[in-house]
Amino acid sequence: MSIPIGVLALGSHEERHGAALPLDTDVKLASHVALEAAKRADARFLGVIFSSYELPEIDTGRHQTFERLVAELRARLLEARLTLGIDAVVLVNGHGGNEPLRGQMGALERELEMRLRFNNTIVELEGPHAATGELSMGAAIGIADVSKLAEHVDFDRYPEVGFVGLWAARKRYGWAEQHAKEVLERGVRVDLFLGEKLLECAIVDVVNDIHELASSDRRFASAQ
Repeated sequence: MSIPIGVLALGSHEERHGAALPLDTDVKLASHVALEAAKRADARFLGVIFSSYELPEIDTGRHQTFERLVAELRARLLEARLTLGIDAVVLVNGHGGNEPLRGQMGALERELEMRLRFNNTIVELEGPHAATGELSMGAAIGIADVSKLAEHVDFDRYPEVGFVGLWAARKRYGWAEQHAKEVLERGVRVDLFLGEKLLECAIVDVVNDIHELASSDRRFASAQ
């Protein structure tokens, strides 16, 4: 790719994901997708953001303020621009709490004179938190301990799985209540084929974002 496009992963480093997944599941999934997409599209892998945000009433671990997340993202993007000459970046998000960042994209683009894409495909595909989709993706990249599946669905010990035991979140967010009911009705399983398929869909979507940014750069250059 002649035009440098960056790919930056976002996730949560300290979020509970039941017994079978690690605290940094989100960031490991986002990094896997971002790195693979960068390789396929000949883009620059820019690493991982450390900060993450969580929505009110969702108690799943340690997160940072939204202001801190935006500040770190701004600094990393500026560093990529000044150090590597990158003026377009795809943000690969693996943590649902980071979704409010989508509303900051326009302001950051204008401030930094960069073009940004917020790719939320992992979150949109995985379904309930730490349940079948996310667990299967974790198994596909080798971070899930499937021997702990029975323990994983002990909702008294791990209320964050599907948000089943997070009553405040279920009361406040309709989608959280829907996810909890889905887990209670369907259970949780590990499906390697499903995990690989979800990851591939996410990778392809990020690759498409990279190509679209590169194409728009080429069209802009031709018009000059």
